[in-house]
Amino acid sequence: MKILNIEIKAVCRDAAKVRAALHSMNADFRGMDKQLDTYFNVPEGRLKLREGNIENSLIFYNRKNLSGPRRSDIALCKVPRGLELRQVLSNALGVKVAVRKRREIYFVGNVKFHIDTVSGLGSFVEIEAIDMDGSAGTRKLRAQCDKYMRLLGIRREDLLSGSYSDMLRAK
Repeated sequence: MKILNIEIKAVCRDAAKVRAALHSMNADFRGMDKQLDTYFNVPEGRLKLREGNIENSLIFYNRKNLSGPRRSDIALCKVPRGLELRQVLSNALGVKVAVRKRREIYFVGNVKFHIDTVSGLGSFVEIEAIDMDGSAGTRKLRAQCDKYMRLLGIRREDLLSGSYSDMLRAK
């Protein structure tokens, strides 16, 4: 499945304030997911296996490391949770880094919100405006991201350019 995302990642200074804003927007809370994202060595882009109690997917994506709303072109395949696929990919490609996090997942329409607590890094908030079928386009997704950044009180100086994997590897 090919997906277009416009997304931001930011330091979360007040998770309770973000939760309250999401509740005021009648966001659909999908649950708390304990996730392990294993990133594998690939020549370009990023390949990760996400294992959680809610989300389980093999995800390949290309994205420039920019702060602010940024485009990600994603190929995603839902997979059953299990050690076997991780072991096969680890043997074939080698593991770059593993990211463990606790993730609260919310939705407002096509926009997904995460409040993350990442082992070894801290607390973060993400906004992903998602186009599953090519009907929304980049301009609409970027406008949605900007709108929700304002509503959640996300400041430009809190925006991050890299992924959790980049941040862990830099430590």
